[in-house]
Amino acid sequence: MARRPIDFQGSPRSSVGIEWELMCVDQATGDLAPAAPAILSALDRDDSGFPHSTAEFLTNTVEVVSAPHPRVADAVADLAGEVRAVVDAGRDLGVDIMCSGTHPFALWQNQAITPGNEHYRTLIERTQYWGRQLLIWGLHTHVGISRVEKALPILNGMVAYYPHFQALSASSPFWTGIDTGYASNRALMFQQLPTAGLPPAFAEWSEYERAVAELTHVGMIDGPGELHWDLRPSPKWGTIELRFCDGLSTLREVGALTALAQCLVEELEQRLDRGEEIRPMQPWFARENKWRGARYGLDAIVITSPDGDERPVTDDIRETLERLAPIAERLECAAELADVELILDRGASYQRQRRVAAAHDGDTRPVVAALVAEFATGEPSTM
Repeated sequence: MARRPIDFQGSPRSSVGIEWELMCVDQATGDLAPAAPAILSALDRDDSGFPHSTAEFLTNTVEVVSAPHPRVADAVADLAGEVRAVVDAGRDLGVDIMCSGTHPFALWQNQAITPGNEHYRTLIERTQYWGRQLLIWGLHTHVGISRVEKALPILNGMVAYYPHFQALSASSPFWTGIDTGYASNRALMFQQLPTAGLPPAFAEWSEYERAVAELTHVGMIDGPGELHWDLRPSPKWGTIELRFCDGLSTLREVGALTALAQCLVEELEQRLDRGEEIRPMQPWFARENKWRGARYGLDAIVITSPDGDERPVTDDIRETLERLAPIAERLECAAELADVELILDRGASYQRQRRVAAAHDGDTRPVVAALVAEFATGEPSTM
C-alpha cells in the first residue's frame, strides 16, 4: 500500500523536554492511592501549555511535563515547580508522591483506569489481562532534531546506548512484593504489547512512513503517537523520544539522564555534520543488550559495537562521560552530566531499594518509605 507522508516538524537542535510519571501512595499504608483526579482537580490544571501536570493511564499516576528548553537545568526547574504543587495537593489528601519503575508491593488487580479517555479504554479492550498488568512508571525524554534527514540515523545510533540508560535508571526490582531478580522488571513487562519494544532500524524516513501507514491500515494504531517503542521519532514535536528509562526516583537523577541523552544526541548530530555514517546495532545485539540491562543493571556486560565488542556497562558509561564533557560544557549541562557519577557511586534505585529491603528481612513496605523520602529530598540516598 502507498505510504502516507508524515511531516517531521523539526525543533531547536538539542533542546530537551521531560515527562516524568509519578505515583500516588497512601501515607498510612504505603499502597497506591487513586488520588490523581483529586490532585489534578485541586491544581485547576491546564495542560494546553507547558509546563503542566496531567492524568495518565491509571488514577494512581500524575505525569509532570516540562516545556522544551535548550538547557537541561531549565527543564528540570519546570518539573520542580510542578512537583511542588503536586506534593502540596497530595499532602492535603493524605497522599505521598514517589517514583520508581514499579511499586514494591501493590497489586495490579486493585488499580482503576482513568475514566473518560477513549485511548485508554481501547487499550484495555484490546489487551485485556496483559494490559491491566501495566502497573509501571517511566521517564520520557525528548531531544530536538533540526531536520528530518537526521532523525532516523540518530535514533539508530542511540539504540547502542539502551543498556546504559536502562542500567542507570533501573528501579523496578520488585513486583507484588517479590524480588524478581531483575534490575528492571518494567522493561520486560512493557514490551509485551504489540506496539511496544525496540524500534525497527529504518534507513529512510519513507520506510517509517510506510510502516505507520500499514499499521494504521490493519487497525493496530491510529497514528504515530500510538507506537510505544522504547525509542521513537516524535514528528509532532520534532524530537527523538527516549522512552526506555524506568521511573527515576529523584529529580537529580532525572537531570543526570536528561543531560546524558542531550549530549549523546548532539554528539551523533555532530558526526552526521562531518559526513560520518552511523552504523546501527544489529537487532539481535540490541535485544540482548536490552535484556542484559534489565536483568543485571549496573553489573551488566554489554555489547558496545556492531562488531560484537563487550565490556562492563559501568566502564563504558565512565568513558562516555569523559568523551561527552566538552559537549556538556557547550550545552551548559556539565553539572547535570556529572551527576551520572553520583548514580554510579550511590547505586541505581534498584540497588538502593534492595538494600532497604535486605535491612528489613525482605519486607518491601519500608522500601516505599525510603522512596518517598528520596523523592522529597530530590537526590538518591547514601544508604
